[in-house]
Amino acid sequence: MIDEINEGVNRMAKKRIVVKIGSSSLTNKNGGLDLLQLKEHAQAIAALKKENYEVILISSGAVSAGFFDLGYPTRPVTVSGKQAAAAVGQGLLVQAYTDAFRQYGMVTAQLLLTKDVFSNEMQYSNVYATLTELLKRDVIPIINENDTVAIDELTFGDNDMLSALVSGLVHADFLMMLTDINGLYDKNPKTDPTAKKYHRLPKLTAEILQQTKHESGSKFGTGGMKSKLLAAKTALSLGVRVFVGTGKGEDKLVRIINNQGDGTYIGEELTSSFRKQKQWIAFHSSVSGKLHVDKGASEAILHQGKSLLPAGIKWVDGEFNVGSVVEIVFDDDVIAKGQVNYSSEELIKSKGESSKIAMEQSARKRPEVIHRDRLVLSIKEAYNYE
Repeated sequence: MIDEINEGVNRMAKKRIVVKIGSSSLTNKNGGLDLLQLKEHAQAIAALKKENYEVILISSGAVSAGFFDLGYPTRPVTVSGKQAAAAVGQGLLVQAYTDAFRQYGMVTAQLLLTKDVFSNEMQYSNVYATLTELLKRDVIPIINENDTVAIDELTFGDNDMLSALVSGLVHADFLMMLTDINGLYDKNPKTDPTAKKYHRLPKLTAEILQQTKHESGSKFGTGGMKSKLLAAKTALSLGVRVFVGTGKGEDKLVRIINNQGDGTYIGEELTSSFRKQKQWIAFHSSVSGKLHVDKGASEAILHQGKSLLPAGIKWVDGEFNVGSVVEIVFDDDVIAKGQVNYSSEELIKSKGESSKIAMEQSARKRPEVIHRDRLVLSIKEAYNYE
């Protein structure tokens, strides 16, 4: 199955774009589904497809689409109310998209996912195969969380992280996250007129993450800017560049892809081989051992985007060779995994030492045990990261 997936990636000619549309970009002032906005999104996606891009749509809006038909005067706040509204609204949402895309001669398909899909190899492979076939047939997949059955342990909480993980799953070239705020600011632009906008960010640092807040940007949304940045961080670790911002009109997505979007572009240009390597490590590789690290190494990996050096390793589990994939563990939690430049035998001798000493002891020419370009955060860490 993995060989088939890799062959499919190699054959891929069109660039793959994941478009995430949040509730704030789909709802009217009463919290219900805004069909005019939905039709504009469909028009913009159709324009993007005409430019020879493959598009996967991650769309919120099921609760907004369904709560009026259930007799709720306003958007429900209880879990059971939201799940009931989602059960009614999911079909209405997809039907609205189906009707909108039909005007452009385009076919849609619906997929409802829960978080465990991304940690179960069989489910992951099946979803990948389905999405690949849909894209091959020029169909637009519309993905949402399976809100009606998800429990706390399996829920994304919002579609931001779902969009990041789907971007990794399908080897996307770019993730567009549309919201009601035109990008990332160092302060809240709605309350502070001195807020400075970030137009481009090579990477997401701990300082930038700390500047953001937990609250939602919209009273109808579940994911605020903090949520989008954590999702962007996950997407970047999987080799996918990200845009967070807003846009209007039928050409808004084409403008974004042409670096003319009203928002923040996150991440440097990533090569195809870089993306494929990240995907392989994240979703396809088998783990050969574990490296237990200290707090300093953990913070460098999670908060500073650094590589793993010998000095940060406390002990080594398992036997593995150069090029094997291992898990990085801190306080019994797997925080990342990556491809090693040293064997287990060499690391047992060099753990806790400087890179210079490690290279001298092993005759290796790389100072990093795992280079950042060969390291991805664990899915669990992506959710728990603060």
